[in-house]
Amino acid sequence: MQKNILITGCSSGLGLALTNYYLKKNFKVFGISRTKPNINNQNFFHINFDLSQVDKIKENLTDILKKINEFETVFLNAGMLGKIKVLKDLSIVELNEVYTINVYANKELLDILMNIKVKNIIIISSGASKNGYKGWASYSLSKAGVNMLVNLYSNEMINTKILAVTPGVIKTPMTDYIRFEHDETIFPSVKKLNDGIVQTPEETALKIDALINKIDEFTTGSYVDIREVKLD
Repeated sequence: MQKNILITGCSSGLGLALTNYYLKKNFKVFGISRTKPNINNQNFFHINFDLSQVDKIKENLTDILKKINEFETVFLNAGMLGKIKVLKDLSIVELNEVYTINVYANKELLDILMNIKVKNIIIISSGASKNGYKGWASYSLSKAGVNMLVNLYSNEMINTKILAVTPGVIKTPMTDYIRFEHDETIFPSVKKLNDGIVQTPEETALKIDALINKIDEFTTGSYVDIREVKLD
């Protein structure tokens, strides 16, 4: 029997790469995003929804996901960076916009998934959750929240392995925005990104799948930086 995968943010970047990767492996892939990706595959099922509408997540997605009933792996990948600014220039509204997508939307989805059979949940975190880079306040605060969200839910979703996974720097419109539209003399992290390894979404999808193949080595609720894991 075909196994089911759920991916949020499936229309671009890592989410799209994961979608195509698991379709090639003959999984049924259910993708949630505002925009339907250009995928013509009988095993792909698109769920059109804007996760920024946090107060409508349970109303709109509970019945759909419960009907599917069982997932091998869920990738909670959708997220946003927010504006690159020094913290004192960020408003509470701007901070809350990012926190809502990156933390509260995942909280609502996890509440639904608690009532479904799910083997693994991977929530995409970031090294920024551990390192306070200048200009990344919205993102760093929210991804630190993601790490704790995973830790807390691991105590409640006892039949599911749940990890917060940092995949490293991926070439996406988000990272291009940081790398090419900001002054590295003001924001030193720009130079650090440009001097470091930038991987494609497809390369990252392969690494994440390799991590899942070794998932029994990790304690549920953990934060895992994929760059520090031997995947061979």
